[in-house]
Amino acid sequence: MARLYLPVTLLICALVCTDAVGLNDLLDRVSQLSDKLHSLSTSLTNDLDSHFTPVGGRLMKPSMCHTSSLQIPNDKDHALRVPENELLSLVRSLLQAWSDPLALLSSEATNLPHPERNNINSKTRELQDHSNSLGAGLERLVHKMGSSPESLFSLPFNNNDLGQDNMSRLVNFHFLLSCFRRDSHKIDSFLKVLRCRASKMLPEMC
Repeated sequence: MARLYLPVTLLICALVCTDAVGLNDLLDRVSQLSDKLHSLSTSLTNDLDSHFTPVGGRLMKPSMCHTSSLQIPNDKDHALRVPENELLSLVRSLLQAWSDPLALLSSEATNLPHPERNNINSKTRELQDHSNSLGAGLERLVHKMGSSPESLFSLPFNNNDLGQDNMSRLVNFHFLLSCFRRDSHKIDSFLKVLRCRASKMLPEMC
């Protein structure tokens, strides 16, 4: 049976407006919102690449992202073996680590030297809003799972700007967004694994 996907505004309200949502429904909704985050980050990257040779993408290495020190499952089989609390902690740690970087992207997008600046600015603000809503949904998920939350990993972000010249700002914006797209895919994948496990599905069906 096909899943019913709620409009984003209704989905956000469903996450934060009531405590009557069951665990499986809550996992469905945070998974839908994480999917939206990843889709938005991909769309933003495409907007940047439409008028900008992705120099930042060519130079980017996973080890350069500020979240690279976090030890995470490297495939689905590994994720399926990680205890639920630990997997949820990884998701929350990743999302929390993007609070300041997304705020920086949102502020920089306003004056980004790019022909698609208005579109990029709008989507970046939407990305930040959805990330905040997903964070609230994850806190509810911790409560709903009924066990003590695992400690979050500290992944500090120390950059205050993206550079002074136009090329540096474009390259660093592209690089930071590319890191977020990678991490948003991990967040989305891990939440879908949690949803699968909560539904008692066989591993090969996940």
